[in-house]
Parts: sequence; structure tokens; C-alpha cells
Amino acid sequence: MAGTTGEAITLTWRAESARLVGALTRMTRDLDLAEDLAQDALVSALESWPVRGIPDNPGAWLMTAARRRAVDGFRRAESLRRKTAELDRDVRSVREEDDVPDLSSQVDFIEDDVLRLVFLSCHPLLTPESRAALTLRLVAGLSTAEIARGFLAGETAVGQRISRAKRTLAEAHADFELPTGEERTARLDDVMAVVYLIFNEGYTATAGTDWMRTDLTDEAIRLARMLADLVPDEPEVHGLQALLELQASRTAARVDAAGRAVLLDDQDRSLWDALLIRRGLAALERAERLAARGRPVGRYSLQAAIASRHARAATAEETDWRAIARLYDVLAEAAPGPVVEVNRAVAHGRAYDADAGLAVLDRIPDRAFTGSHLLASVRGDLLARAGRHSDAAASFREAASLTSNESERSLLLGRAEDSERWAAREG
Repeated sequence: MAGTTGEAITLTWRAESARLVGALTRMTRDLDLAEDLAQDALVSALESWPVRGIPDNPGAWLMTAARRRAVDGFRRAESLRRKTAELDRDVRSVREEDDVPDLSSQVDFIEDDVLRLVFLSCHPLLTPESRAALTLRLVAGLSTAEIARGFLAGETAVGQRISRAKRTLAEAHADFELPTGEERTARLDDVMAVVYLIFNEGYTATAGTDWMRTDLTDEAIRLARMLADLVPDEPEVHGLQALLELQASRTAARVDAAGRAVLLDDQDRSLWDALLIRRGLAALERAERLAARGRPVGRYSLQAAIASRHARAATAEETDWRAIARLYDVLAEAAPGPVVEVNRAVAHGRAYDADAGLAVLDRIPDRAFTGSHLLASVRGDLLARAGRHSDAAASFREAASLTSNESERSLLLGRAEDSERWAAREG
């Protein structure tokens, strides 16, 4: 297959698979069948596009192919039902076309199908782990192996988790419609969590050669904006939107021309997206205005407030790290967790000194990050800032051995080599 055609299919699938599955689930009311139909459309593209060329509207082509498969399936099912009924001599003679549902009208693009899919994946019958795995599969389009790496779990176990989740939804006849009222409120936290999960997977890909997957960050922002429209009185929804917009504003500066990762301090801030920053700050202002009416400030709003401190700094040196450290202290109280503590260590290390950051880091149990590179990576940075270059090099190499992302591994190995050079100079 020609490279450009293969790339076109890959990019189209990444961009359209969630919409396909969402639309087909709405059409068939069957999650498994929807996934099968979407996969059939992908196979058709793999067979057709290398021969006939890439269609003008690849997403619409996939949708049409999937719809035809669905219609054919319904017709076969309907034909079987009719023949069975005729054998029982218990039906009237009807024209086949009159009895086939008008499916075409049901598969027109509807903007919120992916959001419906997220709400369905966050059904209260599912465990939090199943919700996250199912969403990453259906909405982010990750393979079972990629999800397993993200959860530090076995591929078989994750595959079984996804299968059980779909079976649970099917047996419960889970409704694909957007929930309302108390049911929507009950699922909102989980929906926001999986939208953030999708964004994070795109912002720093778990595996692969690319540092980022902008298709996922773009989709997460789109979903966050839709959520903000859906529940405009909920401050945390605006906090989530603000956080994603502000973080995504750095996208163009996070990799160099060769695709290598660029750390925050080294980024060319003229490349930061001013429109996304304005949108993020506006969303944060909405969140803070609603919170001022008595609604509690949540983790997304706090993280957005931290991101806003970076966005407002014209240079890395102008960053108000003490304000950021104070915000992380509040976040650690509001939403405690090992990842927050790691980021708090970074903030304290920059606001005061490296030893202050290491003191925060040392209180985190190693087991909290078993198999993850995050703790070793941050420890390496703080050790380097403390002038302990040999120890820093060892931590960076440990972190590099634990990441599955090639770009991140290259960055960490480069920092290890820098630390080793500093250590050699100092004898």
C-alpha cells in the first residue's frame, strides 16, 4: 500500500472512528455491532483506497460504507424474520422496501454522538476502571495493548475488562440517549475524568514515536466545549475546558522541527496559541464566577489556575512559581493523589529550591508509581537542579527504561547524558 494512502487511512480512522461508532450505536442500539460495522468500513477502505484513490471526503466515505453494511444486515435480518413468519403463515404480504426502517435518515452526522458515547461509557453499572478502558477504546480509538500499557496492566486482563463492560451494557439495555437531571449529574464527574484522560493520552502519548497525538487533544477540547454548553452552570466543566485550552495552547512549541520533545522552560512562547489562551482564560473566569456563588472549587479549576500562571508569563523566568506552589498545596488538599504530589514537588523545587522539591517527592511511596517513569523523571530533574549530577543521570536513565514513548525516551536519555557530562567536569 502506498505510504500516503496508508497514512490517509490511519489519520481518517483516528479522526473518525469515535464518530462512526457513536453514530452506528445510535442507529443499531448495539455497541458490539457498531464496532463491528465500523471495523468493516475500515477493511473496505484498506481494500478500496489503494486501488481507487483516496475519496474527497474520507470520513463520509467510511460512514457510507458502514451504513451500507448496516442496511444490508438489517435487510438480511428482516428477510429472515419474514420468511420465518411466512412459514408460520402468520403474516401479511408486505413489500420488503416498505418494511425496512429508514436507516439513512438515522446516520446523518450528529455532533454529539461522541459525547453520547462518553456518557454511555460512564454508565454507573461499570467500574471506574472499566469506564476508563471502554472510553479509551471507543472514543480515543486505542488498541487493547495501548490501553494495557497505560494502566500498567496485562493485555488479556484489559481485553476481558472491555468485553465485560460491553456485555454489562448490552444486558442492561443501557440507553444511548444523553441522560438528563440527576442521572446526568451523577455521571458528570466520570465524564469529565475520561475527557481529561483522552486529552492526557494525546498530550503525552503512552507509547509510539510521537510525543503528542493532537487528534486526541483536539477531540477532548471539542468534548469539553460541548459539555460546557450542556451544563453551563457547573463551574468544574468550565474549569476542565479552561485547563485543556490552556495546556493545548503550547502544542506547537512542545516539539522541535525534528519532532523531538521540548521542555516548558525551553519552549518558544511566541508559538503558543494566543486564541486558545484567550479561550482558556475566559473559561477559567466563568468557572471562578460560578464558584464565587458558593459552588466548591474543584481540581480542574485549580489546575487551570496553575496553567494560567504559565500562560501569563512572557518568559520562563517570569513564571510566578510561588503562586503555582501555593495552588498545588490547595490542589493537594482538594484532590490528593500521587500525581498531584509529583507536580507539587516540581513547583516547590522551582519556587524555593531543589531540596524543597525533593522533600515533597521523598514522601511519595515508590509503589505509587510502579512501572511508571514519572517519579524517576522528576527526581532526576530535581537532583540535577541540586547539582547532584551523577544521581540525576541514574534517575533519568531509570525513567528512560520505563517509558514506552520513543520521543520521551530520547529526551530522558539526552538529559542523562547532559548530567553525566556535568558530573565528569566536576570530577
